[in-house]
Amino acid sequence: MKLKNILYPALLLSGITVFSSCDREFLELQPRGTELEGNFYQNEEQVYQGLIAVYDVMQWGTSGGYTMKMPLLTVASDEAHAGGSDAADQPSWVRWDNFTVNPFDSPAPGLWQKSYTGIYRANLLLEKIETAPLSQAFKDRVIAETKTLRAYFYFDLVRYFGNVPLITATIPTNQLYSLEQSAPSVIFGQIEQDLNDAIPNLPATIPSGQRGRLSRYAALAILGKAIMHQNNNARMAEAAQIFNRVNTEGGYQLLQNYGDIFRPDNKFHSESILEIPHSNLAAWGDWGWVNGGEGNVAPQFIGIADYNGPTYSGGWGFAPISLSLVNALQGDPRFEHTIIDGKALKENGATYSARYQNTDYFIKKYAPISAYRSSVGTPELNWPINEIEIRLADTYLLEAEALVRSGGNTNRAKDLLDAVRGRVGLPSVAPTLDNIYRERQLELATEGHRFFDLVRTGRAATVLGPLGFQTGKHEWLPIPQQEIDITKGTLKQNPGYN
Repeated sequence: MKLKNILYPALLLSGITVFSSCDREFLELQPRGTELEGNFYQNEEQVYQGLIAVYDVMQWGTSGGYTMKMPLLTVASDEAHAGGSDAADQPSWVRWDNFTVNPFDSPAPGLWQKSYTGIYRANLLLEKIETAPLSQAFKDRVIAETKTLRAYFYFDLVRYFGNVPLITATIPTNQLYSLEQSAPSVIFGQIEQDLNDAIPNLPATIPSGQRGRLSRYAALAILGKAIMHQNNNARMAEAAQIFNRVNTEGGYQLLQNYGDIFRPDNKFHSESILEIPHSNLAAWGDWGWVNGGEGNVAPQFIGIADYNGPTYSGGWGFAPISLSLVNALQGDPRFEHTIIDGKALKENGATYSARYQNTDYFIKKYAPISAYRSSVGTPELNWPINEIEIRLADTYLLEAEALVRSGGNTNRAKDLLDAVRGRVGLPSVAPTLDNIYRERQLELATEGHRFFDLVRTGRAATVLGPLGFQTGKHEWLPIPQQEIDITKGTLKQNPGYN
């Protein structure tokens, strides 16, 4: 779902792509000419293309450097190291790994650019759709999806940066440089407003030909997560009710086999609530604009360097698993589906290069599997491996946490916790917060949840302090220095980074 040349903030749509047919996946698109923005958004097809342009940004993983969400957040937590060839290879990853990020060197520019590009596209579409001659049902759904997407991008921004500008309409370029930041409470208020506006007009289920579009329950899950991240015990009962709707009304089911969750040939399964699709259909080969393709570059990034052996394809050796996660998962049935044991591979004849911070353990859940290596375009840029951003076990455990923190139904919390553990053959445990937090660590390892879980529950200093984390500073990344410079200081730096 790529629009290669939408210029921000210029009012031009170029190289536009369009949803091709009802029996193909949502991201499988065909090109259709060039249109000026002033003549665009005149019918359902054109508005739909504008919607795809907003969805498109969710796939991006290389804005301002490599910034793929799952491996980057895994490195920011205690689950993995930065890796690569040496400390100068992707230094922004190394700096977030050891908490030495600064306004000039961090993953912040790419994360900032990605989210604000998505927000700009959403704002533009919301304005243009108001005057487009559309059926009310079509219009309502597109508005609902677009508001959910805007909430999604703001949820990333507020978690990464805290105080950020709130932009809910397209504005002249000269006004971009005078926008002040809003407090997180204001940003969360907008996120909740957008999601509450959207949820009634989103479908409960998504047809197979439109997989990748947002459902009502995906929006509810984002809403619940936004409330949880604010860490207000007075709102935990509200969060529990939201997650209960996702968990009981959405028709989702835990897969019987934990390993099936991450199989590239098992996309959009019954446990998947929010999944970002990728494919090799674009046959992409442009290293200068990696986001122009539809592939997922994260598998290449975390793959074992110079690997020669069965099952896997060689990668670049980033994000080697930490020994603390290896030890935490020892004896757990999920180990074999989460971690690749490099030493065991070597014992069976495989070879690979030990790169910077090597531990001989590697991410497995979205590793580059040789059977899925693309035969078209540049293989490294065309991995057809989806990103499962929210799944049922995640929302089960969040509902359990919210119930315990609100003094709610502990029997329900126990059933949810036991369901996640029982799926992998583990016995029942008491529904305490410690047990729920540990279950999230093991169940969701390397999926991008751990860092935010530690921050939102106030445990980051205890767990990440030995790695360099400082309370009051490293909960957020620094505001990119170039953004502060271009606004002549209107944007203020986050605490501790001046």
